[in-house]
Formats: sequence, structure tokens, C-alpha cells
Amino acid sequence: MNFVPDSTVNKLILLYVLDKMEIPLTENSILEICSSQNNWINWMDCKDLLSQLLTSKLVYKPNDDSEENRYNITVSGRGCISDFYTRIPRSMRDEIDKFAQANRLQFKRNQEYVSKNYKNEDGSYTVELRILEPVTANTLFSVIIKADTRNSAMHACKKWRELAPNIYEAVYSKIIEN
Repeated sequence: MNFVPDSTVNKLILLYVLDKMEIPLTENSILEICSSQNNWINWMDCKDLLSQLLTSKLVYKPNDDSEENRYNITVSGRGCISDFYTRIPRSMRDEIDKFAQANRLQFKRNQEYVSKNYKNEDGSYTVELRILEPVTANTLFSVIIKADTRNSAMHACKKWRELAPNIYEAVYSKIIEN
């Protein structure tokens, strides 16, 4: 027998995911988790349900000027999950728990340590590396460097997610703490 969730259960699944991930998530991250990677909720339904949860104040996103707002569960949303989580099948809750445990740090890094590069008129590349605040997604730290080749620009972007915390700590300790 296949489990076919209704709209209410899908809302609970979405709330449960936000609760278990324990970090604010961008819309793209939510869609990736719930639709692309796990097929828990179809993509169109997920977008619609997220909007409904926002309207009903079970999730919120800060109103700021950041590039991409992050959604988080409200106290009311946590209360709703605590009252009705049993409507989500145990096997699905277990699957969500395992996914959150295994992927939380990666999603946090993907959302907080961002990078992009673009080609300059002279053929070189400008690489923009940023650390964003977890909740508001405002820029906390930014570095712009120039790379000679596309490969070196892409390599810098790739290494940024791994090295960003150490680089930030080193700069902060040299400039602010001394």
C-alpha cells in the first residue's frame, strides 16, 4: 500500500522538515529537500504550501533587503508539529530525521557561504566570496578577488565553502580582536 498524503499532511511534512533541519532555509533549499532530492512533496504543491504556511503564520521570513529570504518555523508552527506530527507516517519521519542529520551542515554551508564569478573585459575573472548571516541573509563578510582563468575562479568558489569559516575567523581576530 502506497502512502498518498493530503494537503494537511504535506503541510505537516513541510513544518517537520523545517523543524528538523534546525536552520532557516531558502525557498530553493526547501524545494530541493522536499521535491528534488526526496520526492516527499511535489514541486508545485511545495511552493503553494509554503505560501499557505507563511499566510497562516506557521512559518515566517524576515522582511529585509537580502537577496533571498530564508523561511523558518514559528512557535505556532512548532506547536502544530508537536500536536499533529503523528499524522506523518513514522517511516517518513524517520527518513526526514536521517536526511536532516546527514545534510544539515551542507545546506547551512550552501546558504551561508556563497560565491559567484564573472568574466571581465580583459579576460580575467572577478570572484565574489561572501558569508551571509543565517537568518537575515545579509552580508556579514565579503571578499572580491581577481583570477586569471575561469578554472582558477571556479576553484576559488569551490574552496570557499570549505575555508570560509577559517578565513573569517583569521580576519576577524586580526582586525577586530587586536
